[in-house]
Amino acid sequence: MTRTSPIPKRISVAAHPGLPAALAECASIARYLQERGVSVVKGSLYDEELRRQVREDDVDLLIALGGDGTMLRAVHLCAPLDIPILGINLGHFGFLMEVKAGEWSTALPRLLAGDYWLEERMMLNAEHWRGDQARGSWEALNDVVVSRGQLVRPVEVVVQVDGHEMITYVADALVVSTATGSTAYALAAGGPILPPQLRNILLVPVAPHLSIDRAILLPEGMCVTVTVHTDHQAVLSVDGQPPVPLLDGDRVFICPGQHTTRFVRFQDAGYFYRDLTSHMERETKLDNHK
Repeated sequence: MTRTSPIPKRISVAAHPGLPAALAECASIARYLQERGVSVVKGSLYDEELRRQVREDDVDLLIALGGDGTMLRAVHLCAPLDIPILGINLGHFGFLMEVKAGEWSTALPRLLAGDYWLEERMMLNAEHWRGDQARGSWEALNDVVVSRGQLVRPVEVVVQVDGHEMITYVADALVVSTATGSTAYALAAGGPILPPQLRNILLVPVAPHLSIDRAILLPEGMCVTVTVHTDHQAVLSVDGQPPVPLLDGDRVFICPGQHTTRFVRFQDAGYFYRDLTSHMERETKLDNHK
């Protein structure tokens, strides 16, 4: 199939600083692009100067080199700016990535010819409230998790959907996930795998005690309020970022996000299930050899 996507003229090439191979590949990719007349902004995705350049300059696309954690950091930077992301996998799992390690020299000519398509993924917006005071706001591609802290004691969370009380969980955690996140923590907790294009919110309890232990898929467009009841530590974590302490009575409002993540894809739309099967088979083989 012939595609006619925009040809990027200014590209940011951003690497995970903890991966020496990523930094070396970053330099090689930057040279490749510059030799073909592309304006390049390159560096570490964790460097504030690069992030400032991406925010302030007219960047058409960002190439992220690393693993899924690197992609999440790229998403948090690029989605509010409507900048598409191409992931090159140099990590272990790389489920969000499009290009395998060592294959970018085949993929980039297609990118520069406009032979690609953009896949849109829903994000979540999460707000932390204590009484009538907003304590923080975040965007998530994968999930928003309300969980117990270091004490091995469950927390009680009351879930409201569009303002109506739906269910109370007593559990180690509640994962509020996008379709993208359904293959992350939510899957590890026993949730279903959702097609990535869905714009639904998925609720998955982790180790529920005398509570419903099934995942719940909400209709598209609904918002969730999670109220915490606990006499010990509870925390909020968004896309695996450092935890935010929660107190008894704190509320977390979670809605479909204002922004959309856009991933560069070269494969056909059926790639998701092929990659899913490949990843699952690889992990099974690794487990069997432990």
